Amino acid sequence: MKLNLNNPIIFFDLETTGVNITTDRIVELSYIKIMPNGNEESKTMRLRPTDMSGNTLHIPETSTAIHGITDDDVKDCPTFKEIAAELEKTIKGCDLAGFNSNKFDIPLLVEEFLRAGVDIDLSKRKFVDVQNIFHKLEQRTLVAAYKFYCGKNLEDAHSAMADTRATLEVLEAQLDRYPEELKNDVAFLSEFSSMNRNVDFAGRIVLNDKGEEIFNFGKYKGHSVSEVLRRDPGYYNWMMQGDFALNTKQVLTRLRLLEKTGK
Repeated sequence: MKLNLNNPIIFFDLETTGVNITTDRIVELSYIKIMPNGNEESKTMRLRPTDMSGNTLHIPETSTAIHGITDDDVKDCPTFKEIAAELEKTIKGCDLAGFNSNKFDIPLLVEEFLRAGVDIDLSKRKFVDVQNIFHKLEQRTLVAAYKFYCGKNLEDAHSAMADTRATLEVLEAQLDRYPEELKNDVAFLSEFSSMNRNVDFAGRIVLNDKGEEIFNFGKYKGHSVSEVLRRDPGYYNWMMQGDFALNTKQVLTRLRLLEKTGK
C-alpha cells in the first residue's frame, strides 16, 4: 500500500562513528524523499566526522565492522557543517521516518545541525518510527522485519540506502498487513509509533499524563521540571555542564525561561 501523504516525507538512515548522540558523528546519510504525488528523490552522502574545532575524528574499528566505512573512505568527503544548510532546505516542511529513528537517528541528526550552527525547526513535523510499529505488533529487527513483511532477504544490511529503502518497503507492507490497526495517515502513524511523549529528542524530558514536562532520568525521574528548577536551581547548572545533548540543554533552557517569566 502506497503512503497517503499530506506533506512530503523523508525516510532516512544514518551510519555513524558510534551510538552516543552527544559524542558520535554521522559518516553516511541516505534519504528517500517522497512527495504527496508519489514522486521520489533519493541521495546518499558520506561525511568526514569532525569535532567542534573541525579536527577529523577517527571512525572506531568496531563501527567500521558494522557499516564497512573507514577513515580512508571519508577523508575527502565534506563535513556535516559544509552540507548542513542545503540539507536543512531538503528537510524543511517534511515529516520524517526511519527505523529506530525516534530514539537515535533524529536526536543525532538534530545534534549535528546544532553543532553546525543550524537551529532546525522540527516542532511541527511528524515522526514515524517503523521499528516501534514493528515492535508493537511483531517484535523483530529490520532484517527480520524485511523478511517477515516483504518476503525478501535484506542484502547489504547496514548500508544506509539499503536500510532506508527496506524501511520504506516495510512500512508499506505493514499498512497492507494491518488495515484494521493502522491508518494510512502520517499523523496517525507518528502517534502510533511513538513510545514516549518526548519534549527533547533524546527523551530526557517527557510529558506526563497531564501534559506536564517531567524528567525521565536520574534522581528526579518523574518529577516536574518546573518544580525541580524551583527546589534545586543548581540542577540546571549541573545539566548544562554535563554530557547531555545540545537539544536537551536547549529545551531545558527554554523551560527555565518560561518558569522565570511565568509565561
